[in-house]
Amino acid sequence: MSVTQQSVKAEAQPFDRLGFVIFITAAAALGGFLFGYDSSVINGAVSGIQGRFAVGDGVTGLIVSSALLGSAVGAALAGRFADRYGRIRVMKAAAVLFGVSAVGSMVPFAAWDLACWRVLGGAAIGIASVIAPTYIAEVAPTRYRGRLASFQQAAIVLGIAISQLVNWVLAEAAGGDTRGQLLGLEAWQWMLGICVVPAVAYFVLAALIPESPRFLISAGRLDEARSVLREVEGGAIDTDARIEEIQALIAADHRPQLRDLFGGRFGLLPIVWAGIGLSVFQQLVGINVIFYYSSILWQSVGVDQSSSLLISFSSSIINIVGTVIAILLVDRIGRKPLALVGSVGMAVSLATAAWAFSYATGSGDDVSVPDLQGTVALVAANAFVLFFALSWGVVVWVMLGEMFPNRIRAAALSVAASAQWIANWVITVSFPSLSRWNLSATYAIYAAFALGSVFFVARFVKETKGVRLEDMG
Repeated sequence: MSVTQQSVKAEAQPFDRLGFVIFITAAAALGGFLFGYDSSVINGAVSGIQGRFAVGDGVTGLIVSSALLGSAVGAALAGRFADRYGRIRVMKAAAVLFGVSAVGSMVPFAAWDLACWRVLGGAAIGIASVIAPTYIAEVAPTRYRGRLASFQQAAIVLGIAISQLVNWVLAEAAGGDTRGQLLGLEAWQWMLGICVVPAVAYFVLAALIPESPRFLISAGRLDEARSVLREVEGGAIDTDARIEEIQALIAADHRPQLRDLFGGRFGLLPIVWAGIGLSVFQQLVGINVIFYYSSILWQSVGVDQSSSLLISFSSSIINIVGTVIAILLVDRIGRKPLALVGSVGMAVSLATAAWAFSYATGSGDDVSVPDLQGTVALVAANAFVLFFALSWGVVVWVMLGEMFPNRIRAAALSVAASAQWIANWVITVSFPSLSRWNLSATYAIYAAFALGSVFFVARFVKETKGVRLEDMG
């Protein structure tokens, strides 16, 4: 019996380590929680920052998007650091960066100072966006990999929801004003600073979970790798066979570098372009406009500040519901069908929102939408969040963690994640000015990208459901 056949046979045996694997997956996914919290908490703080530092749309966009520049750098370096120092050490480093950024963002003395702290936090977000799916894909048994990999997105959406709830609670405690005083600081400062709490928890949990067996084997730490394989794959696994299998792959490959990603007709390998395309389309549909700007978006069409924060929280709950649906379906119907359903749903809901916003009247800060169209816009925006969450929100992170061949996985994932953060930055920095120019046209642009994603998935994305990591090619 070959090594691969032994591994497949082991997969068919009863699995007795699911509880432990869920624990270590959830611990790693706490980086995703911080990712979601730190990236979206700025939503509630925007109006307070604008008032505190007297900045306009352009500077506001730069402050909000500054974290994304750090995210692109962090994502680009995370794969190399993870291959050199191990997945766990990189998780701990990200936790430290999250904590330091939270404290600095809480007490800035100028707009540029705040932007710098947000860049540091963005670097941690970029690292978390790479290291969590990599680690989870490497410790998860094949039969559970899709659902366990979905923990990353579940943690992200939970972080988003908690950040919006915290924003609303703090604003209410400060009299419904994000600039209201709480213990000597303004409410928006506490919004940004509270992130230090989950950052500490992330560091502690990262110290409690085992290193990836693939990294241990690549580092020659075979006894540790054997122990971890027993912990994560159960007593039925032939650890020697699994180590031989992974060693053979490592021996045939070399440490992935950026130059390994080239060689296709258009420079990069086709699989790398597919990963970049998934990452970029995930952002070009404008999902993070909802999570970064929804409070000021709803305020701009006549909703008061407290209610706008509550609407943002409700959207986050819908995001969680959609993510749960995706987790239940991703290993049943596959990644590609979910992505296609989501793309169609997003295109329709975004086009509907564009229609509703076309009825907006007024200019500058005095804009209003008729009651009917305002209700339609709110329903369409939440439908968009739902379709995104039950498809692209989960599918992209699952596929990025598993679609690349072993020899280029870390490097390709870093490039794809970096492309995602760059696209995210473009959308985020441009939205304040675009929405002031024409909110309806802005949403029509996002709808066009959602429609384009249908054709991209149908033509260039291959299904990875049920395919072992070692068989990706």
